[in-house]
Order: sequence, then C-alpha cells, then structure tokens
Amino acid sequence: MSNDEEFSLIDGITSISFNTDSLESYYKAIEFYCKIGFKEIFHYDCKEQHIKKLPGNFSFKSDREIWLNILRGKDKELTIKIQFFQDNNNKKPEKVLDNSQKGNPDMSYTLVVASLSTIICKLDEINVSYDLYPSQTFPLQATVKDPLGNYINFTEKFSSFSHTQEKSVFLDPQKEEVSLNILDKKENISKRKIAVMTSGGDAPGMNAAVRSVVRMIIAMNCEAYFIYEGYKGLVEGGNMIKRAFWSDVRGWLSEGGTLIGTSRCMTFKEKQGKLSAVKNLILNEISSLIICGGDGSLTGANIFRSEWSSLIEELISTNVLTRKQVENHMNLHIIGLVGSIDNDMASTDVTIGAYSSLHRICDSVDSIGATALSHSRAFVIEVMGRNCGWLALMAGISTGADLVFIPESPPFEDDWQSEICKTIKKQREMGKRKTVIIVAEGAIDRDLNPITASYIKELLVEKLNLDTRVTTLGHIQRGGVPCFYDRLLGTLQGVEAVHAILESTSDSPSQMIAINENKITRKSLSESVELTHSSAEAIQKKDFKKAMQLRNIDFSDYYQTYLYMTVFQKQPKLYNDTLMPFLEKSLRIAIIHVGAPAGGMNIATRSFVRYCLNKGHVPLAIHNGFQGLLSDDVVRELSWMEVEDWITRGGSEIGTNRDLPNTDIGMTALMFQKYNFNALMIVGGFEAFLSLLQLYKARANYPAFRIPMICLPATISNNVPGTDFSLGTDTCLNTLIDYCDAVKQSANASHNRVFVVETQGGCCGYITVLAGLAVGSLLVYSPEDGINLRILTEDVKYLRKYFELQKAGNRRGKLILRNEKSSDIYTTNMISSIIIAESDHRFDVRTAIPGHVQQGNVPSPMDRVRSTRLAIKCVQFIEKMCYTNMHNDPSSAAVIGIRSSKVVTTPIEVLQHETDMERRCPKTSWWFNIKDLINILSGRNVPFHLIQN
Repeated sequence: MSNDEEFSLIDGITSISFNTDSLESYYKAIEFYCKIGFKEIFHYDCKEQHIKKLPGNFSFKSDREIWLNILRGKDKELTIKIQFFQDNNNKKPEKVLDNSQKGNPDMSYTLVVASLSTIICKLDEINVSYDLYPSQTFPLQATVKDPLGNYINFTEKFSSFSHTQEKSVFLDPQKEEVSLNILDKKENISKRKIAVMTSGGDAPGMNAAVRSVVRMIIAMNCEAYFIYEGYKGLVEGGNMIKRAFWSDVRGWLSEGGTLIGTSRCMTFKEKQGKLSAVKNLILNEISSLIICGGDGSLTGANIFRSEWSSLIEELISTNVLTRKQVENHMNLHIIGLVGSIDNDMASTDVTIGAYSSLHRICDSVDSIGATALSHSRAFVIEVMGRNCGWLALMAGISTGADLVFIPESPPFEDDWQSEICKTIKKQREMGKRKTVIIVAEGAIDRDLNPITASYIKELLVEKLNLDTRVTTLGHIQRGGVPCFYDRLLGTLQGVEAVHAILESTSDSPSQMIAINENKITRKSLSESVELTHSSAEAIQKKDFKKAMQLRNIDFSDYYQTYLYMTVFQKQPKLYNDTLMPFLEKSLRIAIIHVGAPAGGMNIATRSFVRYCLNKGHVPLAIHNGFQGLLSDDVVRELSWMEVEDWITRGGSEIGTNRDLPNTDIGMTALMFQKYNFNALMIVGGFEAFLSLLQLYKARANYPAFRIPMICLPATISNNVPGTDFSLGTDTCLNTLIDYCDAVKQSANASHNRVFVVETQGGCCGYITVLAGLAVGSLLVYSPEDGINLRILTEDVKYLRKYFELQKAGNRRGKLILRNEKSSDIYTTNMISSIIIAESDHRFDVRTAIPGHVQQGNVPSPMDRVRSTRLAIKCVQFIEKMCYTNMHNDPSSAAVIGIRSSKVVTTPIEVLQHETDMERRCPKTSWWFNIKDLINILSGRNVPFHLIQN
C-alpha cells in the first residue's frame, strides 16, 4: 500500500492514542500500523537522553511512546500515538485521550479510507484476519482487531456503521435515502439456500421481482433456487427445483408474465401433496421460501408454514426423512410478494402488475375510442378485478370514460337504469359522438345482482337505440412488457424480501412486502390476507362504505375525482363541499403553462376546466405562457366539450414557453387587472416555480397579485421543490425504458457492445437513476455525483474485466446512462471515445441520444390519474383561500405535490429556502441512493466469481 492512501477518523478527529502495558504488544502494534501505511514521525523513550525535542514545554507520562502519521488529503494528517506503561508504574492512565481525540468505551474506532478493496487486499497480504459487513460479497466495512485489542473499522463512508443495525429498503422523502438491511452475522448467511417461486395468475413485473431476489441472494453470498411452475413444482420436485445463477435472470426486466412458470395446483391443498413439497425442499436443503403471487397463493404458503413441523415429524416417522436431514430445517421461513393485476391486497397501496395492466386497458380503450368516434357508437368494456374495482376506476379516470361500474360503489338509485340513460342522452345532446362505459367483472347493484356488460348493452339499445358493442379485454390485460413502475416496484420489493428472509427467525411471523406512502414496508402476511377477505365480506353484507375504506388510502378520493370529471351539472354548486359557505358570484380562475412540455399538462387543464364548470367558476386559459399574456393578449374561456379529447394528448394545447413574469412585471399586473383574475393556477416545471415566486414577491408593489396562486409541477426533470413526483416523469420514464430496451436489444445482438445513452433532466438525476434501475443499466452518471477521470478509469477497468471473463456464448451488451449535465467536460461522445480507447478491442461503444423523445407522446395512465386528481385539489385549494379571505396570506401562494402518498400544499415562502437556485432543484432528494442498488443488481459491486456462472 502506498503512503498516499487516504485515511481519516469519523467526526472530524485528527489524532488518537492507544496505551498498553505489554512491550510485546507495543512493538506488534507499531509493526501492524506501519504495514497498513503509517509512518513514524516521532518516538520517545524515558531511558534515552538524546531524543528529538517537541515544540513547547511538552512532558511525557509514558515510558515509551511513538507517533505514527499518514497524510489523508491536502494539508490534513491523521496521527496515532501508541504509549507503553510499565506494570509497576502508577502513572498509567485508564484511558489516554487528547483534546483532538474522540473515543468510545468499547475501544472501537472507524477509519474512513479512499478504497476499501485496497485495505482488504493489504490485510490479506500481511495475514491479518478480518470480518466484512454486511457480507463478504458486498462489504461496506472491514473490521480488524489490532495487537492492542482495539477494534478498527475501515469504511469508505463518512458515517459510523453498525452491523447489528436493522433497516429496510425504502423510498422515504423524510430520510432521503435508500437503506440496505445489515445482517447480524455473515457466518449465518454464508450457507443459506433460498428458493423463489411464482404462483397464481401471472402479472407483469414478476420477472423483475424474481431477478432482484436471485441477484440479491447471490450478492449476499447465499444460494438461490428456482421452483418452476409454482406449487406444482414444489410437489413434483426433481428438475422442477434448480439452482439459479446470476446470468439466468439476465434480461428479465423487460419480460412480461413469469419465466419460471406458474400453475394452479389442487394437489398441494391435500396432505399428500404438502408432504411431497416438504420432502423436496428438505432434500434440496431449503427452508427459506420467497413467493410472488396473489392472496390465494400467499394464504396457501402461510398455511404450509403453520403445518411444517407436523409434516416433518410425519416424514421422519415414516422413514422418508431422517433426523439428520431435517435438523437444520425445522422451521420454514416464508416471505410474500404480492403479484396481482387486480390490486386487491389490503395493507399495500399497489401490487406488482397492477399499473402494467392499467397500461394495457388504457391502450385498448384509446384504440376503441377511435372506432367509437367514427361510427358514433357506444362501447361497453369489461375489465378484470374480481371483487376489486381498482382497475375499472383508474381506467375510467385515465380514459375519460362516461360511466364506471365497480363492486365497492354500486349505483345509488333504485332505478339506476333510467338514470344512466338520462346521463348518456344528456352527453349526446352536448355533442358527444362516442360513449365509453367500463364495467368491472365483479360489478353489482345494491341488491348484489350482477351488472354485466351484455346487460348494459341491451339497456342502451332498447332505451336509447344506440349502436352498442361489447368488448371483453380478458387476458390481454395480463400480458405485455411491464411498465416502469412495476419494474421499480418488483425490484425494490424483491431486494427487501431477501433481507426480510435473512433476518427472520423461528419466532418471526410470515411477512408480506408492501409499499405504503412510497416506502417499502413489511406487513404481517396473515393479517393482510384477513383484511383482504374482509373487503369481499363487506360487499356481501352490503356494507359498501366499509368496502371502500378497506381499499388503499386513495381509493375513495379517486372515486370522487371520477364523479367530478364525468357529470356535468346543469346547476353548478357555488360552494365547497367541506367548507360549504356560499359565494355571491363565481370565481374567475386562470390557468397558464410555463416551461417545457410534459405529459399530463393537457389532462390537468381538462380536469381544471371541468371541475370549475361543475362548481360554477369561470375557467380562463392564458395561451402561450406569460409571453402570450403580454404580447398576444390571448385569454379566453374554455368549455366542457372543448377539452373532451385532451385526456390522451401530450404536450400543451394552450401553448407553453420559458418566459417569466419578471420580463415585464408591471404589464403582467395590468393584465391580471384587465381580465379580473380571482386566482391563478400555474402548470409547469422549475420555470413555473420561479414564476410563482416572482409573483409572490411582487405582491408588495402590485395588489393584482394578492390572489390565491398555486403551482402544479409538471416536468420530466422532477426538479420542482415541494413534491416527490412531477407530472410527466412517469410518461418520460416509460418512454425512456422502451427506448433503452430497443438499444439494449441491439447491444445484445452484437454481444460485445456498450451503449452510452444520454438522458435529459438538467441538474437533477432522477430520470437517469430511476431509468437505470428499471432497464438494468451497468453504470449511471448523474449530476449529483459528477464524473471524473478516476471514476472513468475504474469503470473502464471493470468493463474490460467483464468482457474478458464472460464466456463467448454468454456475452451480452451493456448500457451506461449519462445525464446531460453530469459533466461539462466528460460529454457523452467523450466518454464513448475514452472507453473505446481503453477497451483493448474487447468491445466497442456506441452512443444513443433520445433527446426530446423523452417527453413522450400519449401520457401514461399514472400521469393521467395524477394530473386529474391534483388539478382538482388545486381548485379546491383556491376555493379554500377565497372562502376564508386569505388572498394576501403567505400560504395562499403555494406548490401542490405528492409527498409519500399524500397530496400536500407547501407555501412558496417555505420552499424557496429548500431550493438550490443555481442548480435549479431541491437541496435534498429522496431517490438518490437508489443508485446503490443499481451497482449491486448490475454486478458492479459484486465479486466476479459470483456472477460468472
């Protein structure tokens, strides 16, 4: 090890002292620290008369003392003082600490090093034993015991690290990090065999979950096993249970369904089937099982666990197994991942596969809409969901359906048939040429009678003489490429499942991995299943209010959103549903788009217009941003039918640009007065945020701005403070992963090709990091980390080694994602040139720049739903400010957003202090440390011998 290796102590410590009463230990300690890079700078011996004098009047209490020093950066040093005291010397202190030192009672110290791998190599070279945490394959800390008995922890991170700390992988805006569970003892996991299986109906995203489970198991130095064909494979055993290797799951992120198969196995429900399952697991030395499936599959797994001990005893008593075979497998550990397109599992906000299914439904309904419009037809579309109406409801909002029937909220009227005919007739009279009705397969009326698609068709034909067709989407809803969100959810939950099963004990209940308020959490499997069944029971008991409450926390809110968007009130309500005070006149509320286009802008405008009209307000559109307000003077009222088809349109129908009001703040105020704006809603990116801030600050001089104003963030960069998610990011990410999948296919075909893909996002790396995780990128360069020559050198070395060690028939191309603002010097083309120059002709490199394609075409279902919901919340905020006469209150100028899973409004006065104005983004980011998972799951931070097979 070179002497320029960088060391530092935690918490700003610059020196530390050790003492001993053993002369042998004293010299061994000196030898140890010198071997790892320290140099002697001073020594003292009480018997020596000629020693180097220290500055000042410095006296020594020790009999011998040596100072060892190492440079740890420019003008910074770290000094270790080792002191020897004879046994009979009363001057020996209990602990020696100087004023620049901090210690702890356990004599355990953490040294921060530039390269942990270099330290580990040096410790191996000098034959010093050490422990690695959290695992040998993914070490974040190396702990050694020096000759004096002190525990020295080496780590690359500037934070104390405890290998007994319990954490979980989560997306937490408050803590702003993704954490990895730390295992108690690596010895306990080194021989662990963990199996993964999928069961029940297939769901997009299952393969992403299986991939992350397998790779995380391997990264944690355990053995992964596939159980093929679900419970059928568990019962049959043999070749149905096989060891899984790193390369087995390569390319699975973009695959739909489940590549390890699934089936419904009635044999498993019988005792003989369960006995066979136990035997097959024990013969493979497996007693840890991760299952991805619906509530039925997870219920079966929980019952299987409860019967495990009795089944083992029976197998022993019948001489099928021996005591020795089962001695290490007396307990079965079960972790459940919920893979279901129905999104019907309680205790989790969404299940793996639900949003991909919603994508399939929206694509189908959008296509059907063109035919319905051409022929002026009505289409009744049946979607899946069993007893859960989530798919039908979200599809209804996302496609602008005229009517939605779900089991949780049957029609209120006794003669509901006449009411829906009146509604459709009114819509036709307003000028609508098409009618789209979405029916959940479990839809019922208040007497629990089924409402079927064919029945509604007959009703429309007989009562309204409408040309009506029925379309049952069926299993098309299950297929296709998983969307971005399901890839992300499956990956994060798979990682957490591995940590949960490694931490489980014989007393731990079976757990289910969930997502709540944007955090990956663990829930009791039995309690979650029980709550899920409670919802179906509530429907059967006609307790529909309870059934709604048992769905996820946003379900009721979304249902109310659907009602606002589909029913036009002849007599608008001039009051707020919660506050109820009547207004003397309606409000004139303006909407403006500012910044670059983003998916969801038009849908937010549509929702804004329709809610305003239903509430009796006047919706005014300012065309072409603030530039249009000042120069073109184009402000006009929008009608209900004018925005009808905006639900599927990307970009901005009313026009947008980056001009800010400060261009001419006086003229802007004059225009506000001219059109008598009572409130303003600004939709856009960071420019929209700045516009709101400028208008707020100008209130002191311009009374026209003393009105409620709210900013709805819409930008693919996701760089607006006050929200975890901006409109347009989901559309961008889905567009980008489609692009990267195509590029990766080209790279795979060439076997030894690397693509450097440049992403947008400005100085915020959100799109780059999240897309990197969803497409299986090898490396990600973001503005938060930047790029330097050392990073590039290490990455090139890794690429060379990767292509050198991979077998010729097993080589696959690789992706590198680079944010456009990662570095002004190391551009995409330069990085490509550097990698080519250093590749030793083992592989070649190409660049791919999607550019403005990333803004997307048709907005994704998630952006559609978020846009609709948030736009309504914006108008409700404006109503509240007006009703309570808070026009000039600081809180009346705010940014609306989603934090965790809650819709919140934060005053711009508060957010300006949370913003890095120079970099145009928030000072903190909840998503950034997801990058650590990319390095693990891509194999970047995993030893080559584990990923070669």
